Amino acid sequence: MNDDATDEDRLFEEAVDILIRIKSDPDNPIALDIATRWLARGDQHRCIWEEALEIHGMTGKILTDKRRAERKQAFTVSRRSLVVGGLLGTGGLMTAGYSIPGLLLKARADVVTSTAETRRVELADGSVATLGPDSAIAARIGPARRDIDLIQGMAFFEVAKDSTRPFAVRIEGMVVTALGTAFDVSDDVGHLNLSVGHGTVRADLPPTIGSPAMTLNAGDWLSLSTGDGVVSTGTRDIGQIGSWRDGMIIVERERIAAVVARIARWKRGRVVIADPGLGRQPVSGVYDVREPRLALEAVVQPYGGKVRELTPYLTIISAL
Repeated sequence: MNDDATDEDRLFEEAVDILIRIKSDPDNPIALDIATRWLARGDQHRCIWEEALEIHGMTGKILTDKRRAERKQAFTVSRRSLVVGGLLGTGGLMTAGYSIPGLLLKARADVVTSTAETRRVELADGSVATLGPDSAIAARIGPARRDIDLIQGMAFFEVAKDSTRPFAVRIEGMVVTALGTAFDVSDDVGHLNLSVGHGTVRADLPPTIGSPAMTLNAGDWLSLSTGDGVVSTGTRDIGQIGSWRDGMIIVERERIAAVVARIARWKRGRVVIADPGLGRQPVSGVYDVREPRLALEAVVQPYGGKVRELTPYLTIISAL
């Protein structure tokens, strides 16, 4: 065996060992820190990590010394299966958050939720954040400011009043600032959404949009498509805001792509819209996310869209 192959095998074994640690104790910060530092050592480490994920996900167990010689062949089969099976091979591990982005997310965030999970968290200042599924936040509560990063997903914030410390939520390039209010924010594949339950918030849009800051009051909503800079606004019954906490999503004139991305947080695996034109169509309605497959079908039905579950980990939405 040449030196390069020996080094590759050694890195592979290191990756597998780290995966075992994480899988045995997913909330162990030491294991996550080890993984993050290991991945930061270079491109070869990241490639080996993904290889270990794919092979482990396909075989259903960690490879032993006895099977090292089969790695190359297994990896080839794994990649073929991924293409044909729509990511079936990595389903178990990838949906558990062990991919490179998943580990980096855990390292950055203070709170992370999984598929179909919602969590209510009290922040250090007494404010309350309710996170939707597949969501993550990082909080920095200091003596002068209260800053929250919505790293991904959706959250409903009930802000404790404190006129001396602004409460700001950053979501992509948009900053939502409030003193004492309740509001709902989400990032749905390039569509930023904000709705105000009560009080008043200021929304500073990303500088690339070139629009002035906007003030929203109770019942107001704002939707921004970061891809083309289109900003939509309107009002709705305040009782509808944050309704996802009760298993219902209420949308008005939103693009199908954004609505599908929101509902998909309640569904295992990936949901892919095969036809971009369908994703750009507007839709309004009330959808029960406790039945995500039926909700997706209801979203695309007005345009003749079809929902197909190719595997337990891949759902395709098409126009035909």
